[in-house]
Amino acid sequence: MTTCTCLTKPHKEHVELVHLLQKRGMEICDKDRAIRKLSQIGYYRLSGFWYPCRKPLTEADGVTYSKDPVTKMPIRSDLFQENVRFDDITDLYLFDKKLRQLLLNAIERVEIHIRSVIAHELGRLDPLAYKSECYINPNVMKEKKRPDGSKYTIWGDWVEKQNGMIQSSTVDCIKWHKKRGKEIPFWVVIECWDFGLMSKYFQNLKRTYQELVCKHFGLDNPKTFRSWLTELNNLRNSCAHHSRVWNLKMANAISTKGTEGIPYFQRLNLSSDARERIYAHIAVLWYLVQMIGPSSDWIGRVADLIDCKPRINSCPYTAMGFQSNKGFPRHKFAYFDGANSSCPLAFCSILNRIWLSCKKTV
Repeated sequence: MTTCTCLTKPHKEHVELVHLLQKRGMEICDKDRAIRKLSQIGYYRLSGFWYPCRKPLTEADGVTYSKDPVTKMPIRSDLFQENVRFDDITDLYLFDKKLRQLLLNAIERVEIHIRSVIAHELGRLDPLAYKSECYINPNVMKEKKRPDGSKYTIWGDWVEKQNGMIQSSTVDCIKWHKKRGKEIPFWVVIECWDFGLMSKYFQNLKRTYQELVCKHFGLDNPKTFRSWLTELNNLRNSCAHHSRVWNLKMANAISTKGTEGIPYFQRLNLSSDARERIYAHIAVLWYLVQMIGPSSDWIGRVADLIDCKPRINSCPYTAMGFQSNKGFPRHKFAYFDGANSSCPLAFCSILNRIWLSCKKTV
């Protein structure tokens, strides 16, 4: 059986791909290592890391960059800029891998804590609150139509997804309740929730109950917290599926609305570009981690890693959302300098809570 390949690029062996990269101007000192790395990682996967190093095409004037009519991004040729080394690209790949691992470490801690807070606050009102519509915003229970004409509700879709998770769960405590035909209380059922289900449940809640959760994180704007959950869930999925994140431009900017009076966010003063990049996501994660564990050294490990990012001319720190290319702005994440690079913001956490308390009494 033959397959038409007229619309696809021809297959190339790894040695051919190494020769192709050299022909296009990439410096490769150790061809055998390059072949091995291409076989381990994949040419196409690595191409996302060397893409910024390709020469941008220009218009007839030789100065203006040609831009893609859809993405508005510069169109690049197949040729590389000067001094692009294969070893630097693989180092950048490993940097991205380590960054994803650190991000997942923080996201896991944040996810588990938020799940616990939701279960505690809503479970106090009703151990089976997750089944009750009385806590749910009426707008998400309005009937809608799908493109195929079928009807649905946002809340109904959430319930269906949760029921599926309960049925397929292999978590011991869930299985124990199912086997005995017992109702599953809120603080148990959350063990089968993923970040996405948790995020959508928070979005579905009435504002009153959203505020019960937000107060644990020094926030009084549920809409901002909804944005954080949505964007951190997207980031979690990117990390879990091993997608490149170091210079990723997010589909939506993470919101900082309502944080203007919080000293930490005042000091960061995140730009619109930063809020679409990994920098703002690191900032929000650190804020939440500090609310959970003030003595955490997570931000120090992140700063140390980012300061060791491979120095590649076409891959600057600004591509991560930082304001300059000087490295991680440690001074914005701590109130004092010292030998310990992590400098926990325990004092910042306390100030934020005091500020919110005072705001509500005014």
